[in-house]
Amino acid sequence: MLEKLRIREHMEVADANGQHVGTVDGIEDDRIKLTRTDSSDGQHHFLDLGNVDKIDDNRVYLKQGTAIPVGAGAN
Repeated sequence: MLEKLRIREHMEVADANGQHVGTVDGIEDDRIKLTRTDSSDGQHHFLDLGNVDKIDDNRVYLKQGTAIPVGAGAN
């Protein structure tokens, strides 16, 4: 899984439209862990690596239709 090797801490995560969803805190198993400080509820949120569409520069883009966890990306 190439995406798992390319995704690094502090990368921005955006939806398919380029809207900010969160910031990478790390990778756990096959999920992207988003930072707590970048969420409205102060909790870590996770996104499955299978939802990654592409990685461009310092930004991870999610596939169209990916469900964004409630509380993620509110800041």
